[in-house]
Amino acid sequence: MYSLAVSDHIMIAHSFTGEIFGPAQQLHGATYGVEIELRRAELDAHGLVCDIGLALQALREVLAGLNYKNLDTLPELVGRNTTTEFMAGEIFRRMQARIAAGEVGPGTAGQLASMRVVLRESPVAWASFEGPLR
Repeated sequence: MYSLAVSDHIMIAHSFTGEIFGPAQQLHGATYGVEIELRRAELDAHGLVCDIGLALQALREVLAGLNYKNLDTLPELVGRNTTTEFMAGEIFRRMQARIAAGEVGPGTAGQLASMRVVLRESPVAWASFEGPLR
């Protein structure tokens, strides 16, 4: 399996509901390093998994909808505990839609096998979501 990864970062604010979260129940900020890894069994005719520039552009566009935002106020996230794990899945879903639309290069929709999204919340803690793209 071949893979290609790109990365960026976002800064967000949010709070959590539930005693398990202790002081994180209060509004607080986080800076996430965000990585996506795209995979396919065979390279395309140009020897690529996908267009690296378009993959980075798609990731940046997805993250722009979250960057410098209070996630508690985004209509699609209201009432959710936007944990690192949850947000890895949310970014996966948003990227999946762009990949299906062919935004990471011609001929990639339906050809990419899977994707992994990693959110690094610190050098010692991260979460990920991985799934098929077909």
